[in-house]
Amino acid sequence: MTTGNRPHRIDTLRRGVAFIAAIAATSVAAGCELGPDFTRPPAPQGAGYTPEPLPVATASSDVHGGEAQHFVEGRDISGQWWTLFRSEALNTLIDRALKANPSLQSAEATLREAQENVYAEEGALFPTLSVNFTPQHSKISGESFGVPANIPAFNLVTASVNVSYAVDVWGGTRRQVESLQAQAEMDAFELEAAYLTLTSNVVAAAIEEASLRDQIAATQDIIEIESQELDVLQHQFELGGTSKVAVLAQAATLAQTRATLPPLEKQLAQQRDLLANLIGRFPNEVINEKFDIASLQLPQELPVSLPSKLVEQRPDVRAAESELHAASASIGVATANQFPQFDITGQLGSSATGFGGLFSSGTAIWNIAGSATQTIFDADTLLHKKRAAVAAFDASDAIYRSTVLSAFQNVADTLRALESDANAVNAQLAAVRAAADSLAITRTQYQAGAITYLSLLTTEQTYQQARIGLVQAQASRYADTAALFVALGGGWWNRKDLPPDYGAPETFVEIGP
Repeated sequence: MTTGNRPHRIDTLRRGVAFIAAIAATSVAAGCELGPDFTRPPAPQGAGYTPEPLPVATASSDVHGGEAQHFVEGRDISGQWWTLFRSEALNTLIDRALKANPSLQSAEATLREAQENVYAEEGALFPTLSVNFTPQHSKISGESFGVPANIPAFNLVTASVNVSYAVDVWGGTRRQVESLQAQAEMDAFELEAAYLTLTSNVVAAAIEEASLRDQIAATQDIIEIESQELDVLQHQFELGGTSKVAVLAQAATLAQTRATLPPLEKQLAQQRDLLANLIGRFPNEVINEKFDIASLQLPQELPVSLPSKLVEQRPDVRAAESELHAASASIGVATANQFPQFDITGQLGSSATGFGGLFSSGTAIWNIAGSATQTIFDADTLLHKKRAAVAAFDASDAIYRSTVLSAFQNVADTLRALESDANAVNAQLAAVRAAADSLAITRTQYQAGAITYLSLLTTEQTYQQARIGLVQAQASRYADTAALFVALGGGWWNRKDLPPDYGAPETFVEIGP
């Protein structure tokens, strides 16, 4: 076997591959990129949350959950904002949800998929190198070559390296990579939105459970009061001191109050099922953590982000921005497709009648070719695709602006709600105390025969409504406090479970490898 020229053939192969790779690198470095270069939309000028300045603090009440809340403009948001409610049970459930919730896991997998698509598309910026090895045993007829002699069967072995490269002269491939990178960034922000949605849903479910437990407790207290009143009336009736009508009316009132318990108990059971779902469990699995209003502390220092920072903090706004970026890059892809497309292909190898003859003298095969393709007529297909890409960008721009407006509205609504909630707790507490005092006096007056039973019944109903109203008002303060943290972006940039290079909103980097 002759091997003297093998180093020369291998060296030639290397030079050929290096030549095409150099062309690839040169085209990437020097090639233009058609289409618009994306620029992040600036923060809205003059935007704010309220026409008038925010109050320094809300109203306060001397009841649990009635503490004054102070608005602190420009304060940063904790990445674990739910810990401000100071409930170990709540922290435990959120930890479980973050580890086991399928929706969050789906968002994480979607991000990984998007990132892998970016890596796959980046491969188009480089030559494709493949190795071919073809051993062949053939028998042909000499007649096909005008030779009547019988040609014996023979072996043919071919080994070659094939290189192909689509030269990205107009930047279409780079724009496609840019578009996929923007889509991956969008998926990263949607993952943050899913994270925020999950944690806020667990907090909301816990607060609703606390509200329902306290409403049930208040209803049971009222049932106890009304039961005692019925016993008194029954005794008075037996002594002839009251009418049967009063006894029946009180019995009806007691029955009506008891009838309000099953719906509350049903809602409580459904909240427990919801919590089980959020933490990745089935409804029959026991959750030991339980909540009532007393187990939750009301955060008293509330951050209020500067309006100019809100668009950087909200995951939905950043996702809409990334979608706008992807649409911008797609215009470049469509524009590049209207220009000539260039390809380079090359092959270097050896073909011999036996394995031992490969790479020997005279067996070399090689070729290198270039091609340019320009569409001459396509019924304006490429033109309309470009126009469609421009229209898609305009649509994404409108969606982005709408998302920004909704974000500011969301924060403004929550700030208004917090002010109103504090006033509502104050008013409901005053109503409960007034109703309790009125009920005590009315009872005494009724027992003395100074008023009719109808007056007593009306006072009992007022007290019942006031008790339930106070619990609901307290729960609203907790729920709207959580809603404010969510409306301001949830502090995802301060999460402790993220890598060190996971920067502030303005320097966001993708999650993943």
